[in-house]
Amino acid sequence: MELKDKVVVITGGAGGLGLAMAKDLAAHGAKLALIDVDQERLERACADIGDATEVQGYALDITDEEDVTAGFKYILEDFGAVHVLINNAGILRDGMLVKAKDGVISDRMSLEQFQSVINVNLTGTFLCGREAACAMIETGEGGVIVNISSLARSGNMGQTNYAASKAGVATMAVGWAKELARHNIRAAAVAPGVIATEMTAAMKPEALERLEKLVPVGRLGQAEEIASTVRFIIENDYVNGRVFEIDGGLRF
Repeated sequence: MELKDKVVVITGGAGGLGLAMAKDLAAHGAKLALIDVDQERLERACADIGDATEVQGYALDITDEEDVTAGFKYILEDFGAVHVLINNAGILRDGMLVKAKDGVISDRMSLEQFQSVINVNLTGTFLCGREAACAMIETGEGGVIVNISSLARSGNMGQTNYAASKAGVATMAVGWAKELARHNIRAAAVAPGVIATEMTAAMKPEALERLEKLVPVGRLGQAEEIASTVRFIIENDYVNGRVFEIDGGLRF
């Protein structure tokens, strides 16, 4: 797909990886519809990108079906089409399944802690994927859906909720690739490793150093490296139904 003048929807687009992808795609001529729950961050992101391309922000709760349905309706009214969806929005609420010592349970992951991550990462991806697919079919232009998964999809200690959600995000992309090809819609996923973001920057220096040493290439990934992978998926029309692991060789 040629990116120039194509409408790209990015969830979680007001910061972190989402904003990095938005800037990269804007530099290659895409028009942007940024979805985020934080109105103030959205306004700052749109102001930051506005000189490069046409961009609008939509403050939506992607776990709310009515909100998502209405949001994609507004995007279609504003832009006339949805050519690409990047399902990037996600949250972390890490914790052990159970904590115990000498056979005595001291803590356990609450249902709320588990469900909140599933709601945003998995249900939100499902709802946005569904509505984007509907928009692509109804306009007859086809499109591309890219789900942002994670290295944690293979399972990681202390991330029962997050790992489960990111495994689901990856497998949904593979399933959608098979279902939606008849409508000229491709789907794929990117599973990043540990990426240099605001979250990793807030870590203790010694912990960050230990983490970097675990990565075979000897450093954390950069947000721009994930953005360029997403752009490759969009631009290469023969990419479909695959999960791209961009992790510097790190394995949990």
